[in-house]
Amino acid sequence: MKRKQIYFTEIGKAELLEVDLDQIKEDEVLVKMEYTVVSGGTEYACLMGLKNTSQRFPTSLGYCGVGIVKEVGSTVKEVNPGDRVLVAGGVHSDYNIRPEDRVTKVESDNVSALEAAFVIIAAMGLGGVRKLEIELGESAMVMGQGLLGLFATQFCRLSGANPVIAVDLNEQRRKLALELGADYAFDPRDEDFVEKVKAVTKGKGVNACVEVTGISAAMNQALECASWMGRISLLGCTRVSDSAVDYYQQVHKPGVKLIGAHNFVRPKYESYPHHWTRHDDFCAILDMISSNRLQVMPIVSRVCKPDEAPEVYKELAANNATFSVGTVFDWRELQ
Repeated sequence: MKRKQIYFTEIGKAELLEVDLDQIKEDEVLVKMEYTVVSGGTEYACLMGLKNTSQRFPTSLGYCGVGIVKEVGSTVKEVNPGDRVLVAGGVHSDYNIRPEDRVTKVESDNVSALEAAFVIIAAMGLGGVRKLEIELGESAMVMGQGLLGLFATQFCRLSGANPVIAVDLNEQRRKLALELGADYAFDPRDEDFVEKVKAVTKGKGVNACVEVTGISAAMNQALECASWMGRISLLGCTRVSDSAVDYYQQVHKPGVKLIGAHNFVRPKYESYPHHWTRHDDFCAILDMISSNRLQVMPIVSRVCKPDEAPEVYKELAANNATFSVGTVFDWRELQ
């Protein structure tokens, strides 16, 4: 059996190729994909062969998607053929084969397949917010309003942060963040950026900050905006460090906490306060979408056919900062 799959075949270039589909093992699930979501930051880094990526070609990504179970292995117990499931760690392809513990059943009929496709990447934003341990009334700021940032902004508001400050270079992303619940949205290039943040936090600075950009300059700005005993979760992958941090003045003396928030740093089997398993966060987010507490559809900017992949990734390679945030591949019509 064959499947169609998007590969990065060389730096800056993507192709839709036809490849063999393996037989499933006893603990695996075969899923016919409906949608997969482009994770702009991670896929840009891998597409361009940046430092702290594999730098190997061809390679294939697409860790965030949803589909219908077609076949299950002999030891699989939690899902059955016909179930809609989230597919974690898969690839951009019309079929994915994943271990049972990497799929999560979508229980609610109130969550569309297109909304469900974003849950895995939303959970990364939620993990970064959980680790900040936000208390009601604390101020929060999210540096970067890509996919992770837009979800993190909503989770900060749901956590009781006040005010919630969104930061991004892109005017359209700032506008969308305001529509999704941010109280303020600032451009970090403004000369008085730090003063603006201090002004809306009554001169105290930000109690909790999610740094999503992975850019060293943004990290320095986050430190400049931090309150005394503030916390910063490092959600973005800072693959290249290109500016120095004054640890004494910016971290040690004001007692600022820097918290690693990579998605891999999660409990595997049991959730505990501020640290939930991947599966538990997926289920929580599905429930929040079902109850209209979390918005997904305003983030969906375009749904593309898989054969448009070369142009989609050409656009991403040209400028990640202006790339359409909610870009989705629709695999439903491929046989």
